[in-house]
Amino acid sequence: MALLVSLPGRNLAMPQLLILLSASCLHTGNSAGYTRVNDFGVNQPAVLSGVQGGSIEIPFSFYFPWELAKDPQMSIAWRWKDFHGEFIYNSTLAFLHEHFKGRVIVNWTQGQTSGVLRILNLKENDQARYISRVSLQTTEGMKSWQSVAGTQLIIIHAPSTTVVSPSIIPSAVPTAGLEDTRGQRNPSLLKLGAMVGMVMSKVVVIIPLYGWVIFLWWKQR
Repeated sequence: MALLVSLPGRNLAMPQLLILLSASCLHTGNSAGYTRVNDFGVNQPAVLSGVQGGSIEIPFSFYFPWELAKDPQMSIAWRWKDFHGEFIYNSTLAFLHEHFKGRVIVNWTQGQTSGVLRILNLKENDQARYISRVSLQTTEGMKSWQSVAGTQLIIIHAPSTTVVSPSIIPSAVPTAGLEDTRGQRNPSLLKLGAMVGMVMSKVVVIIPLYGWVIFLWWKQR
């Protein structure tokens, strides 16, 4: 749906037979997926969503029944927030709203009836309604109209990424064929201890014996 704004003093009555535009003029074709309410209008998607920090493209197209003047002086403008909201872009004045500096690109060239508004690096406060406006010179005077509903842009917060430190997994040690010796003494140590005990017992027996022999020998002398 669109609103028509014409210059004062111009007759808004439509002729019974519409003048067909020649091949050199713009066509008034309707975009697929949209339903025409009037003979003139602007098509935009009703709702779009974008991720914060990402980008979004709002397509638009327009149509009209009038014959263009030799110099159509076509221009595209965009408002935001509401029907009478601030202008954020104007192709004729090369105007760009301060809030969108370096973040808005309008892919549209003179003579086309469709284009795209692209917003980069989406911010949380970009969530609003965006409305495109068309102005052009016809044989019946300057005509201006814009979308009524526009496109509601919804900003989705980017999902928070949780950094998980990698877990340290100890290397697996093969245990096949091995016995659990925890709490048990080393068999080699047990053998060594037994040998030392036997030697000490012999020493304890031999030393007194040798001492007794020496004592008898000394006594005979």
